[in-house]
Amino acid sequence: MNNLSRRKFLMGSAALAAFANLKACAIHKAADKTGLKDLYKDDFLVGTAISNDTLANDNQRLKTLIAREFNSITAENCMKSALVQPSQGQWEWELADRFVAFGVENDMDIVGHALVWHSQVPSDFFFHDDASPIDREELMRRMETHIRTVVDRYRDQVKIWDVVNEAIDEDKGWRKSDWYNFTGSADYVEKAFQLAHDAAPDAHLIYNDYNMHNPGKRDFLVEVLRDYKKRGIPIHGVGMQSHVGLDYPDLKEFEKSIEAYAAEGMRIHCTELEVDVLPVAWEHTGAEISDSFEYSDELNPYPDGLPADMQQRLTDRYVEMFELFLKHRDKIDRITLWGTHDGESWKNNFPVGGRTNYPLLFDRNMEPKPAYFAVADLKR
Repeated sequence: MNNLSRRKFLMGSAALAAFANLKACAIHKAADKTGLKDLYKDDFLVGTAISNDTLANDNQRLKTLIAREFNSITAENCMKSALVQPSQGQWEWELADRFVAFGVENDMDIVGHALVWHSQVPSDFFFHDDASPIDREELMRRMETHIRTVVDRYRDQVKIWDVVNEAIDEDKGWRKSDWYNFTGSADYVEKAFQLAHDAAPDAHLIYNDYNMHNPGKRDFLVEVLRDYKKRGIPIHGVGMQSHVGLDYPDLKEFEKSIEAYAAEGMRIHCTELEVDVLPVAWEHTGAEISDSFEYSDELNPYPDGLPADMQQRLTDRYVEMFELFLKHRDKIDRITLWGTHDGESWKNNFPVGGRTNYPLLFDRNMEPKPAYFAVADLKR
């Protein structure tokens, strides 16, 4: 290459680089003005979970980002029973009040999560003061007090409730949790829905669970929904926790579940979406928070950042998911990311503590990732 050709080549390369930078700047400026909530406003709500840390420390930058991008928020932890009623009769409302106030201020659909769950329950919920176990009648009374108190407090602001969370145990039917064991059956589930409905007759009530693509779990829940519908139990939607990975679950099974639950009259909410990019530990793909595996470097391959090829795989997976959501927009009410940026994701510590994960649409600096722009581009 002669000198003249070299200069032309360098000038051309510089022009291309400048054009790429201008395009990137234009995309970022557009993102500053138009959030996902606006792009998908004719399809479904787009939401995120708000952490206790965000509420307690009044993270204004993060709250501004949330208000721009989302039109629905879910209480990640602040409304769980151990947080809002740490012991019987002791109520702590500060963070939950802040959460609801933020949603009202920004005209968002607010999701209360979760009224009945086997985890994060007050330590004394199933026991008397002398540590002896309570009986069925007392547990049902305590459940009624809890649901009525929480729902009544936010009845005019919270229109969507995750009433019961994770009560089905994969292919084993009802989970044999303390709720099940102390009551002797699963009728506490239908009772919880009736109590929530009585406290807020206009609220949209959801059953929420993980691995909802699992055929056995799907078949079991479909039978439950049919029974509830026949007996007039007030349940309106199914929350499909969407804790997915780069190559799981099979999206054909995920789609079958969307169609199956919708066929029973349920509105679909994809409630806890993120894409795990890290190696699967011992074939673990569930979301039972008590599960834990020992740390190893092999399970934490990207402590210093996500390589470009993995960033592309993450992007491709998000596109696959949102293409599926758009295909079934007539059945889906809401898509909720389980956190806003990578730094706050629970996937950094589950099911292996100490790992660095990159599962969300915004990076640790709260900047949009390629996956964000790809999801946005589906609607541009």
